[in-house]
Amino acid sequence: MAPSEYSVPLRVTHVITRLIIGGAQENTASSVLGLHQKPELSVRLISGPTHGSEGSLEHLFAHHPGLLQVLPTLVRPVQPGKDLRALLHLTKTFQIERPHIVHTHSSKAGILGRLAAARARVPVIIHTIHGPSFGSFQDAVPNFFYRAAERFAARVTTHFVSVAQAMTEQYLAAAIGNPKQYSRIFSGFDLQPFLCATNDLALREKLRIARDEIVVGKIARLFELKGHDDLIDAAPDLLKSCPRLKFLFVGDGPWKQRLEQKIHSLGLESQFVFSGLLQPEQVPKYLGLMDILVHLSRREGLPRALPQALAAGKPVIAFDCDGAREICLENETGFLVPIGDRASFTSRLLQLANDPGLREQFGRRGREIVRKDFATQRMVDDLHALYLRLVSKSASEPKS
Repeated sequence: MAPSEYSVPLRVTHVITRLIIGGAQENTASSVLGLHQKPELSVRLISGPTHGSEGSLEHLFAHHPGLLQVLPTLVRPVQPGKDLRALLHLTKTFQIERPHIVHTHSSKAGILGRLAAARARVPVIIHTIHGPSFGSFQDAVPNFFYRAAERFAARVTTHFVSVAQAMTEQYLAAAIGNPKQYSRIFSGFDLQPFLCATNDLALREKLRIARDEIVVGKIARLFELKGHDDLIDAAPDLLKSCPRLKFLFVGDGPWKQRLEQKIHSLGLESQFVFSGLLQPEQVPKYLGLMDILVHLSRREGLPRALPQALAAGKPVIAFDCDGAREICLENETGFLVPIGDRASFTSRLLQLANDPGLREQFGRRGREIVRKDFATQRMVDDLHALYLRLVSKSASEPKS
């Protein structure tokens, strides 16, 4: 069905819990801003409030009045009173604005947004799985709760977008939806700054990183499940074998003080550098300093840090968690190691540290893959095509 056969422009409302600096939030912001350029779409974003040490992406919408609405009652923690008010507010908003599509992101907004859209009889309801909302990383009670909530919300979900095939497989294994309801769309980003990333000697000097030091970088919020402890725990053995290593943590978060104290207790303050909070556009400069990127998360969809590092020509080492294996290709773009396997991680990191030719080989292959699959425009175009297909299908179905 051509766009002229249903109402144009298509009204699309995205909903996310908050706009901190993080992969899911950057994906959502890029999607909304990119789709906003499509003339047949009228797009807006509803987000909960953003505050704290993890930064904010709200400024990205400053030049687009009306594109972003902040809903104060949409908060990350489970707070029944606020959650009910957020649900009622979203329902009323959808009833008044009558979007053709509601597209939700993150756990809390994903549940409330989809239920509100169903109550308002929105024709197409989409949810992006940026990372698992349930799994072995949780205690039994929250794991049961989130799994049950996702199953319940799936009843009113038209389609799921997964940033990694691993997310599709995990959700299907949990009896959430059916295979025809899933599409994998990689989380795109602006490739050019990463492709052009260089080893900025002035920045190295500012960060007190010597020219001959081998920089092992990690890009992630300083928070639980992100794997900073694994790298810190491995550091003493790594430095015994390769004293020229320097560890660069890019990002900020509530665990910063705790991690600094742990590093201090090991007497390794001189070997670790904290970048502090960076806006996304600053990340390529810091990636340019790195020789190796490590990603040791225990909960992830497909971490943007991995394709970003490969776009910058850097090899990667990752725990074999969720979607990491879809971009960290063993012995091709880097090394995958079993979650928590410090011996394997240490061995692989030292292998790369001592072999600049292998680092260059992995980085070159990574660039080839990322150029093809991770451009922002490809992500936006894939979402746009999905919207048109789902709305066309909805319009052709008999109404109950």
